[in-house]
Amino acid sequence: MISNCVLNLSGDKPQVLRGAARVLRPDGRLAISDVIAGEDMDEATRADMQKWTGCIAAALTRREFHRALSAAGLLDIEIGETHRVHEHAAAAIVRARKRSASQALSIASEGLASHRVSDGLGVSTVASEPERARLAVSLSTVTREWTRIGMTGFGGPPAHIAMLRRLVVDRYGWMDAREFEDANAACGLLPGPASTQLAIFCAYRVAGPLGAIAGGLGFVVPAVAMVLALSVLFLASAPPKWVTGVGAGAGAAVAPVAVHAAVRLLAPSFERVRAARWRMLRWLVYLCASAVAAATIGGYLVLVLLACGAFELAWQRRTAGAVSLNPVLLASVAGVGGGGALVWTAFKVGALSYGGGFVIVPLMQTGAVHTYHWMTGGQFLNAVALGQVTPGPVLATVAAVGYAAHGIAGGALAAVVAFIPSFSFILLGGRRFERLRQNAPARAFLDGAGPAAIGAILGAVIPLTSALQEGWQYAVLVAALAALLLLRRGVVQTLLGAGTVGLLASLLGAPVPH
Repeated sequence: MISNCVLNLSGDKPQVLRGAARVLRPDGRLAISDVIAGEDMDEATRADMQKWTGCIAAALTRREFHRALSAAGLLDIEIGETHRVHEHAAAAIVRARKRSASQALSIASEGLASHRVSDGLGVSTVASEPERARLAVSLSTVTREWTRIGMTGFGGPPAHIAMLRRLVVDRYGWMDAREFEDANAACGLLPGPASTQLAIFCAYRVAGPLGAIAGGLGFVVPAVAMVLALSVLFLASAPPKWVTGVGAGAGAAVAPVAVHAAVRLLAPSFERVRAARWRMLRWLVYLCASAVAAATIGGYLVLVLLACGAFELAWQRRTAGAVSLNPVLLASVAGVGGGGALVWTAFKVGALSYGGGFVIVPLMQTGAVHTYHWMTGGQFLNAVALGQVTPGPVLATVAAVGYAAHGIAGGALAAVVAFIPSFSFILLGGRRFERLRQNAPARAFLDGAGPAAIGAILGAVIPLTSALQEGWQYAVLVAALAALLLLRRGVVQTLLGAGTVGLLASLLGAPVPH
């Protein structure tokens, strides 16, 4: 244990930390009591603090402390604040672990380029700034922390983003706030589940490609496993009546959840275009075209989404040759309902969906219910509800559709196909990821595909509502709509409440869908 008194006697805290690491045995643990400066501290306050004496003198920020410990060859760094000591500083306990001898030898042999880093054993290696950050976090830490988020991340993408920020920015300082916000914005420009891609990128940023795989799987697998387990119960050929009742109640609330999701997306999307009349007109056309397509020709919705994005890209570049993607060719793998059809359905929701998690619903519904007849309309509502009430990415819903098509193997296949694009985007483009936010073609495409995705969610309300079979379900629908839009209840809370009503209705002898 090193107290802040020892640290503050030295004018060079990183030097003290390197010295402590040298005398620490391999795989040994270190604890430090010190004061952490706030990231929002301005230069004048920072300069003034250098003149002070006592605990607060020369306080390092989380990021600076993390870098100093990383450079000293320490891993599994945890920085936990205990109480505030100043407007811009807090007392904290810092914990870290020294690399094992085998880890130090492995790192020394890699020959990474740009900055020399002491490994704490007297061995130096060379590492770039991004690589130095990655070396500080072990795969076991990434696996544990990302799995924790995957198992407790109720509430969809907003909750996932908040939990990731608390982990990598506030708690450990692995990324600074600006870097995290840029990564979040860049993920919003990619097709597929943005919060999943952000989770994979954050793991990539702190632990490299293997970290991206470990963290991504930790975030995704729990949700897929839960959805598959619940699918066995709720999508059985002859489930108990109470199970059917729960599913029917929760399913009745799915259409209101779609309305709620669209309403939350509408305002910020419209705000971006309201100042430009022609752009606002195109926004309205994309929204309406996609809404009509989702309500009437859901099987071809992906073509409408891509066409809206392509048209806006061509408009902004003033050339019709801006897009080379041929979605008709992609759709040819669908076949007539076998494995190819499931792969195409999963690929659509994983690689060609824009605008938030709920847009996957209209992309899946027509194929799963009307084209390939893998499930009934009521079962599809159950599948969507399962994806909403379980933690982790909403895209895990595709596992329920895969289960209905081809059992457990089909569910696993659908999940793999749906999530592979997200892993691929990060693993193949991670080094250039931060540039995506400034990529004009990507932003232009999203200017068309984004409002189209919102329209698709709104249009999906019609087939979702038409799938209801019993009168009492419409009463649940109205109540859920009021809970979400008027009382501002959460999605998970509303779905669980609707499921409880369905359970009570079934126990009291009310008819349930077959």
